[in-house]
Amino acid sequence: MGRFILRRLVSTTFLILGVVLMTFALARLLPGDPARLIAGARADADAVAAVRERLGLDDPIFTQFVTYIGNVLEGDFGRSVITRRPISEDILTFFPATLELVIFAALISLVLGTALGVVAAVRAGRPSDVGVRTVAVTGLSVPDFWLALIFQLLFFATWGLLPFGGRLGTGVTPPDFVTGFMTLDSLLAGRFDLFVQALRHMILPVVVLSIPSMAITTRIVRTTMLETLSQDYVRTARAKGVSPFRLYTRHALRNALLPIVTIFGLNTGLLISGAVFIELIYDWPGLGRYTANAIAGSDYNAIMAITLVVAIAYTLINFLVDLSYALLDPRVKLA
Repeated sequence: MGRFILRRLVSTTFLILGVVLMTFALARLLPGDPARLIAGARADADAVAAVRERLGLDDPIFTQFVTYIGNVLEGDFGRSVITRRPISEDILTFFPATLELVIFAALISLVLGTALGVVAAVRAGRPSDVGVRTVAVTGLSVPDFWLALIFQLLFFATWGLLPFGGRLGTGVTPPDFVTGFMTLDSLLAGRFDLFVQALRHMILPVVVLSIPSMAITTRIVRTTMLETLSQDYVRTARAKGVSPFRLYTRHALRNALLPIVTIFGLNTGLLISGAVFIELIYDWPGLGRYTANAIAGSDYNAIMAITLVVAIAYTLINFLVDLSYALLDPRVKLA
């Protein structure tokens, strides 16, 4: 186990370094001049040149990269061109909002996707199976930004059931920042009214974000369950009179968990990087909207920091998924 963890840590380090290197090079190809953005539209050439020299943008690309890596190792991502604050402070402010969406969306997609996949497998070839597969294909086919706009039009503009966007209502004072999760911070502050309001604001973005992942999970669970249900030990258990519920949960589903855990890890990582459109449409102050603003403003340091955070989160999730295999299946050898 120790050797496996060490190998994964080493490979993960090189992977993250490669991602940062490629993103660093690509970020320099983006149109726009961050020095001009900082100096202002009315600044003369001398002022822009002074800002460029202060930021080190006149240095060779390799020197800029080495300097950036050294600063990152010290926990310094630089200052954002957009917010004019330290980027590490921005990430600590915006990332919890995205993480709150991702956690709720991942759990919903896992629970509902698994339930629908089991139902489709158990009722294979019947109308319920056809219905579940139709819903799954539709969920994968419809663009999430279009679905977000349709939900906004129906549930807010037409029926008035849910708020337009944001984390809380306009003019509402948020609870003290403790975890960055609006629901949890509301409970810690003893404000159950804010907790309910935060949940209502989360419904639309969470549902839209979870639909593609739920569709993928449903299809994977159905396929895996069908394969498991055809195994000899399942037929033996059925012949012994094991109840259907126990047969499908303890015998079939338990032995089909590895692919489910794998797709859950992949979906969670993709949700973090795929929340940009959802946050823009629903005015959600998270890392996705911060990323869009950084790209639009050619905020090189912010783009690099976001890339590093997402890469670390994605690799960490998949690392935990690999470790969970040993708990789910003793036959998995990690050495």
